[in-house]
Amino acid sequence: MSNLVEHLYKDHHHWLYTWLYKKMQNRQYAEDLAQDTFVRILKKKTPITPLEPRAFLLTIAKGMVSNFYRHQKVEKSYLEFIATLPEEHAPDPATQVILLEVIIELDLRLNGLEHIVKQAFLLTQLEGYTQAETAKRLNISISTVQRHIVKALHQCCFIEFI
Repeated sequence: MSNLVEHLYKDHHHWLYTWLYKKMQNRQYAEDLAQDTFVRILKKKTPITPLEPRAFLLTIAKGMVSNFYRHQKVEKSYLEFIATLPEEHAPDPATQVILLEVIIELDLRLNGLEHIVKQAFLLTQLEGYTQAETAKRLNISISTVQRHIVKALHQCCFIEFI
């Protein structure tokens, strides 16, 4: 563990955990997200020296809380969808776990893109709409649909997330 992260952890872990616990009202979630905050810092390729350590940690933790709740929402929607499938069409439990992980990763990668970019991508790639159908549905040109798809694909395939 780098000296900086070690000092951040020793000096601020309990404070961060307490903040997360107050925010989430769940000891396990708070523990996990506090730990994940420091893991995220450790994974950064360039060393950081924050001037305001608590503000720095809070910025990371807030993003992680937001991601956590978004993931819960995605998981709930996914499980509700799976429950509507006839038993013979429902994926086995192992496949369900893999699919959920892929859906959450896709959601994370598409997060931050403009809504219309996500719509164009999801309509063409998941819903099976043609580019022309997508253009008509979104009231944009086919070339704009193509640009949106390229932008979303770039976000999905080439942007590294920590």
